[in-house]
Amino acid sequence: MTFLPVPRLNAHEHLTELPIPLTYEGPCPGGQVGAAYVRWPDGHLSVLTRGPDVSELLSVARAAGVPAPRYELVHPPVVVQELLPGTVARSPTAATVQDMLEINRRCRGVLAGRSDLPALRLHLREDGPGFCLHGPLRAYDSRTRRLLDQVEEIGRAFPDTLEGDDLVHTDFHPENVLVDAAGRVTGVIDWNGATRGHADFDLFTLRFDLTHRDPDLARRTLPLIHATPDPAHGTPALQTHIPDTAAALACWAHMSLRMVDWAIRHFTASDVTTWLNIAHALKPSN
Repeated sequence: MTFLPVPRLNAHEHLTELPIPLTYEGPCPGGQVGAAYVRWPDGHLSVLTRGPDVSELLSVARAAGVPAPRYELVHPPVVVQELLPGTVARSPTAATVQDMLEINRRCRGVLAGRSDLPALRLHLREDGPGFCLHGPLRAYDSRTRRLLDQVEEIGRAFPDTLEGDDLVHTDFHPENVLVDAAGRVTGVIDWNGATRGHADFDLFTLRFDLTHRDPDLARRTLPLIHATPDPAHGTPALQTHIPDTAAALACWAHMSLRMVDWAIRHFTASDVTTWLNIAHALKPSN
């Protein structure tokens, strides 16, 4: 059985549909689905991506001191957003991770009272929208079937939404932040999946990514992955671990499903093995 990858953005196709004549200036670096630089008639550059209108949530993020872009044009299924300063953090430093933890802290509690906003969907019981597909794990081999069994068992025991009052990015890893020459974060991009939920989810995403990207950096900067405010100083106080709760297992199950499914459909057998090993290593005790 063949499982198709997610198609990349075709910027030229979407540019012809926009109500304003924007000029294609080339692909943005990084990313697996794609984004493109576009130039407005007045000469300034922006970024065109495929995604929903999350401008309200980006306003909340900016009000909390998070360097999130403004949407300059929304024309479903694409948006044109502000080009933030900096370059993609492909080689993050300890300073980069420190700033990401601070951003995660700033996103906590900012959606209190917003029960009108949907909570974060985990997709542990059925396929997600283009990611977290169950079929590829069921069909691939015995190792991925065992992982899927664990994921679906957790899904049966846990609600399929992760409730909370926090703004959750949902794809919070170094290639979705921009940094300056010193490695300090100047912008957070790719908010397409932003929603209300529990901000520990973003820390799980960061942990999975760093364990793959730079295990030593992960060990040095995220030995204590759960960040909470220090009342005395207003800064993160890192605790020893995310507590062994159903929520922690649900976050782990989502990320394990998501990364292994993506590897099966987009990368090599070696990558599938790598993500299976990471999932095994990062599973919380229960």
